[in-house]
Amino acid sequence: MLGFRPLSVGKRKAQSYNQAPPVDRDVEDGVYNEKADGSDDESYSSSGTPSPYSSRESSGAYDLNPNNVESRPLAPNRHASKSHRRAPSKPTVSAYSYRNPRACTRYFGLAVASTLLFFIWFLFSASWESIRNTELGLSKPPPPPPVWESFPFLKRYHGGIRTLVSRDKNVPEYPQKADIDPELPSGALKDAKRERRSQGAHIAASVPFNPYPDYDSLPYVDAYGPVETCYLDANDTIRIPGLRAYKGVPDGMPDNVMGSYETLGLRNDVCFERFGRLGPYGLGYSKRRGGTGAGMEGDREGIEDVWKAGTEVDYREVNWADAAGRCLEKNRERFQEQPKPQGNQFQTMATQKRANDDAASKTSFNGTVRVQPKAAYNKLLPRTAVLLRTWWDYEYDDEDIMYLRSLISELSIASGGEYQVHFLIHVKDDNKQIWADENVYQDVLKNALPAEFAGMGTLWSERQMGLVYGGLEDSNYRGLPVHGAYRSTYMPVTYFAHQHPEYDFFWHWEMDVRYTGHYYHLFEQVTKWTDAQPRKGLWERNARFYVPSVHGSWDDFKQMVRVQTDHGTNNQANRWSSHLPPNPHVSDAEVRKPEKPVWGPELPQDYPDIEIDEAVKPNTTMTEDKYEWGVNEPADLIVFNPLFDPDHTNWILADDVTGYDKKNGLPPRRTAINTSGRLSRRLLETMHREQSLHRHTMFSEMWPATCALHHGLKAVYAPHPVFIDRKWPTQYLAAIFNNGRNGASGGARMSVFSDERQHNFLGTTWYYHAGFAPNLWKRWLGYKVDGDGGEEEEVAGEGRMCLPGVLLHPVKHVDLVQERVDTALDG
Repeated sequence: MLGFRPLSVGKRKAQSYNQAPPVDRDVEDGVYNEKADGSDDESYSSSGTPSPYSSRESSGAYDLNPNNVESRPLAPNRHASKSHRRAPSKPTVSAYSYRNPRACTRYFGLAVASTLLFFIWFLFSASWESIRNTELGLSKPPPPPPVWESFPFLKRYHGGIRTLVSRDKNVPEYPQKADIDPELPSGALKDAKRERRSQGAHIAASVPFNPYPDYDSLPYVDAYGPVETCYLDANDTIRIPGLRAYKGVPDGMPDNVMGSYETLGLRNDVCFERFGRLGPYGLGYSKRRGGTGAGMEGDREGIEDVWKAGTEVDYREVNWADAAGRCLEKNRERFQEQPKPQGNQFQTMATQKRANDDAASKTSFNGTVRVQPKAAYNKLLPRTAVLLRTWWDYEYDDEDIMYLRSLISELSIASGGEYQVHFLIHVKDDNKQIWADENVYQDVLKNALPAEFAGMGTLWSERQMGLVYGGLEDSNYRGLPVHGAYRSTYMPVTYFAHQHPEYDFFWHWEMDVRYTGHYYHLFEQVTKWTDAQPRKGLWERNARFYVPSVHGSWDDFKQMVRVQTDHGTNNQANRWSSHLPPNPHVSDAEVRKPEKPVWGPELPQDYPDIEIDEAVKPNTTMTEDKYEWGVNEPADLIVFNPLFDPDHTNWILADDVTGYDKKNGLPPRRTAINTSGRLSRRLLETMHREQSLHRHTMFSEMWPATCALHHGLKAVYAPHPVFIDRKWPTQYLAAIFNNGRNGASGGARMSVFSDERQHNFLGTTWYYHAGFAPNLWKRWLGYKVDGDGGEEEEVAGEGRMCLPGVLLHPVKHVDLVQERVDTALDG
């Protein structure tokens, strides 16, 4: 403190800022120079004599330890003398550099302002990016895996024919007691040691599977008249061997989780392996003998029984159109008299029918069809068409061809002509004027089908549908035209039905559907069951999946549906509906828990000109009806998935409604996913008039069911057996699949048909994107899937897979392992 002089500091007075010392680098380094502002009369001078008013000179030489002779001045003066007397140093820093550091302040302020602006820009940019990502659904965390993915896989679907047991003695792997009711003690299936081929296991003999009526029996002949046997060739020598099955099922075979064999009258006491099912159509023998050359490897024990009643068929010379035409001509008296198809030149959907009529007349002329004596036909049968949807450049492989052979053989040839198979072929090039020129039509048709199916196709195009059903509002929903194959799948079907009045019913079938059982058995049993369904409560039952392990018998299921409809349920869709305040935007009917059941036509709003047939109006009230109305009435629509209400669901196509007055809301609708099913002529003609005269249509899977709902026609969901690949608790499964309004499958956002919930179908055997269906079909054919199955496992293990009749969809692009045929050597 010895060097501190407070009096000097207190007496310090302001210096003139007129001039800065030009020789001092420290002063020159100052940024701000005020020399130009000063006066020439006043100058800031510095000499060797210390000024009593300058505290900076003294502070610059201040020594914190003056008694230390080795101490040095903090800022020595370059002009100091050599004497030991400490002289004051020349000031090294300008006085105003301490008072006004303007450059530093400016740069610091600029940096702070820039930082703030950048931060504000960053916040706005991040905010807009977050909003955009939220709207587009980007940057979302991955959703948790579905609950069903945690369920274990079932293993006994792949059981072989060396482990067959009767259906009554089978202990299914699924569902078990614990799967039905978790509170029950688990009856876990023991991993029994099943005998393998290497241990001497053998197979039982297969048996013929014949689902046809006994056409030769006296009761049938008295009622329907005689049935003439049909052959593949004109000389009546080649017959297709019948299907063969094995009694029982593989030990531990799981039961179906939805639908019922017993309810529909389908047989489940037998199972089919690949050779008994597809051997009659070319599987298992060489291409040199007219087969496919597939199935030459793997387990082949016992396949010789397939051809026990007949030889292998050489399909290289077969023409199915000629065979079906001869069969129909032989048995024409069995069917109701129908008008001939329309055949004007412009509407060429009937072109191929004219060719078929010419072929039939030639067949009759050459004498190959025997003229039958007049017989009594007391009951005449309706005629039914089977329409296969395909397109003009479809690539048919041998697996597709075996599937088509089985359809035609089982439905048409073996039944005496009860069904007639047609290919409805989509010409995707709209520049092909197939409706205007006969030569163009025939050129396209010639290359659209394999040779053995020539003469069975009918062409159509989207532009042609635009001409036939002109005037529809082209809403371009989801970027697709209203006449397109995706949005209006049934337009060519309604037009085909209008052009072919000789058919009473039309099965609409897809190329990627497979059935491990017999097609005639499936179609006939489903038809009989749907005919017997009463109208009372029908639409409500149609809207639900039937889970036998939870719902009990079909009668129990009917009663449950009635209670749910009349009294409502407290499920997630309407749990708190009775406690909600009045909502002006929601009608009271939607708030109340009970539903109004459908009884008769469900008319859309603001449509006074709707055509309603008096025959479809009920004669009594619903309360008075004793489940009698509708019994023995043929169904106008048969589908294989529930007919759900798309209203309030998140099914993405629910709003694809064209031509209706929507100012008071959308009309009542029903939907069945997947277009495979049966439609009556009455329904198709109604759809045709709605499209052509009233300019109404809807999305493909919604249009037939909704049209039937509006016009009071009979629509039925057939609860066919559906299997699942994992061990779902069945009560949980029933709750997930019937999670709509009042226990139905639709009518609420929680519906399993909402877009975000359709993943629950991936493990089933029947849905448009089911993953289990193609895997099960390929394993059944003997191929390895996901590292399991294949030839080695079959031969050394339990043998070929054996399944009861199961509908599978979708099955696409099955690559068969086939023998290599050297055509040069064969020639």
